Amino acid sequence: MRSTFVLLHRWAGLTTAAFLFLTGITGAVISWDHELDGWLNSHLTAAHTPGQPQPVLNLVEQLEDRHPNVEVLYFSLHDEPGHAAEFYVQPKLNPATGALYPESFNQVFVDPVSGAELGTRQWGAVWPITRETFVSFLYKLHYSLHLPEMFGTDRWGVWLLGVIALIWTIDSVFGLILTLPKNTARRTARLKANPRKRFWRRWQPAWAIRWNKGGYKLNFDLHQAVSLWTWGLLVIIAFTAFSLNLYREVFHPALSAISDVTPTPYDQRTMIPVEQLTPPALSYHEVLTLARQQADTKGWQEPLGAVFYARQFDLYDVKFYPPESDHGVGGAGHKTLFIDAHTGALLGDRIPWQGTAADIFIQAQFPLHSGRILGLPGRILISAMGLVVAMLSITGVIIWWRKRRARIARSLKGRDNQDKTVPKMTPVNSG
Repeated sequence: MRSTFVLLHRWAGLTTAAFLFLTGITGAVISWDHELDGWLNSHLTAAHTPGQPQPVLNLVEQLEDRHPNVEVLYFSLHDEPGHAAEFYVQPKLNPATGALYPESFNQVFVDPVSGAELGTRQWGAVWPITRETFVSFLYKLHYSLHLPEMFGTDRWGVWLLGVIALIWTIDSVFGLILTLPKNTARRTARLKANPRKRFWRRWQPAWAIRWNKGGYKLNFDLHQAVSLWTWGLLVIIAFTAFSLNLYREVFHPALSAISDVTPTPYDQRTMIPVEQLTPPALSYHEVLTLARQQADTKGWQEPLGAVFYARQFDLYDVKFYPPESDHGVGGAGHKTLFIDAHTGALLGDRIPWQGTAADIFIQAQFPLHSGRILGLPGRILISAMGLVVAMLSITGVIIWWRKRRARIARSLKGRDNQDKTVPKMTPVNSG
């Protein structure tokens, strides 16, 4: 049985090693995406005009006047002092061609006081990689590999990394089993003779690192001991990566089949193809007024925080939070209302850390994966774990390579010995 686990662990590790090295390194960096982006691109994210900010809906109107081929889909309703107003935009549908207008940007930064445009950029652009796109390039690389659109979908990279994460999750169990003490007959007899010799005592060496025993043993111990000490965190990161990347395809349907999951409008509605998009009947002003009324009815005290027009689901996603709460309670997001973009009907709501056990389990996936569930210490921990994942990928490949090289050497030596034992035939002189 152990030989089977060795084989499974070897090939699962080799299959996932390159992907985990890449996602580990990028994950260590993007734990600090907002801070790093602000440092690199203060010319976009910082605004210094003194005075009272304009109403954000005025800024939306001005932006769409300047860029008539795009529509604003997401913006915050209150920006921190000294920060630019940031707008997420997408091209409108060209009625003449039935396709989206070509545009080279999806983010616009505006001075909230003067209304001046500070710049634009394409979030997640593959090329060229500039200081403006560097952080978003890493972020998208982390979860999608930037694989291009094929056969009508651009989710190939997301699906691939979801499968890799699932293999990683299962392989973590194989790896743990292989660290357990071998149950040899001699050791079993020794345990029967000495019942005080506990299992933990035999397992203890697997948790230690032999720093002065040579490169091979050090490499092996780093792989084994570090994975043992961080095993729980590794499983959490692996499983949440699977659940986030394959949420609609696997995770949500599977969880719904075994537990009581409250569906959101995103789960209940079919995504509209871009060529079938229609303008919303409600303006931002109208939907925000409706949202405030609904929130007051529910007794929500939080101010309006942000609004997202999910045009391929034909709904508005309105969030409520104070300015200082960027990722909500424990990183689980904000109180949210879902409003139909045509009728204004309330489609549902979402309150962080409330609902069925399955609802809370779903909400916990991103906070756990990003470490935001523990705040700043959690982000530091996840950043360090990214480096651990990269290190385990490298050490695992080195272990495989050295063992493979040793097997080849033994095989060649065996052949040489066999050749030496075969008697040489003396040619017969027929003359």
